[in-house]
Amino acid sequence: MGRLTQRRKVLKLSLDAPPRRREDVMAVEEPLEIRLAGRAFSITMRTPGDDFDLVAGFLVSEGIVWSPEQLLSLRFCAGEDENGRQTFNVVEAQLAPGVALPDPRLDRQVVTSSACGICGTASIDAVTKRSRFALHDDDAGAAAGTDGTDGGGDVALDILLQLPDRLREQQQVFERTGGVHAAGLFSFEGELLCLREDVGRHNAVDKVVGWALREGKLPLRNTVLQVSGRASFELVQKAHLAGIPALSAVSAPSSLAVELAEKVGLTLAGFSRGRSVNVYTHPARIGTAVGHLV
Repeated sequence: MGRLTQRRKVLKLSLDAPPRRREDVMAVEEPLEIRLAGRAFSITMRTPGDDFDLVAGFLVSEGIVWSPEQLLSLRFCAGEDENGRQTFNVVEAQLAPGVALPDPRLDRQVVTSSACGICGTASIDAVTKRSRFALHDDDAGAAAGTDGTDGGGDVALDILLQLPDRLREQQQVFERTGGVHAAGLFSFEGELLCLREDVGRHNAVDKVVGWALREGKLPLRNTVLQVSGRASFELVQKAHLAGIPALSAVSAPSSLAVELAEKVGLTLAGFSRGRSVNVYTHPARIGTAVGHLV
């Protein structure tokens, strides 16, 4: 898997066995510098691989582009290690004429860690961005009641509950390292459209969104974004900006994620495990004949 993983000798300690040396496989984490018009715009810590998707998705998440015609090219540029070898850790994005460059005052002021998708933004006001794809305008759950009961919805409950396992089955880097997050884009019928892994959960989502942008698939109507961890504010924002109507997480959402999802019309589900799931916002998209809620 090339630079996706790295081997290292470790000391394994156990209460049930003597200490021993063994080889461990780790997920690689390296910085990626994103440049616009020759200027460093942001640095993010990521797992190398699908870097062009990552940059494209990042630009969508920043509200800079929303159609493939706005992004003319992506290329690796200067970046060498101590031995003079190309590191492929700098990507230059060329925007189409007429696409506004971001205000330099909003450039990321610090390195974005693999744990944070919005660190370093110049102000809180810059965090909540306006999407070009309004989720309230789709026909989601038209056949369902507003409380999510007795309706057909758009994605069947049994399909929604299958997505975490289907995501896990395709996580090749996680299988070897146990150290990466995953984001998978599924159709409402349960077809896996794209899966990406990364040490940063927000990077995995950006890689999925960037794939969709480069394939001309935005907005991502009639899809569910399934993530392997929790659902944070930045993941809801990224889904919103890509026109994804539903986000499902294996773990919990944050309070701010729920507030944003409610505001923008996105269906947010959490604790999707086995035979149950918590639906926090806009349940009408999930088809289930649950009768009367208690």
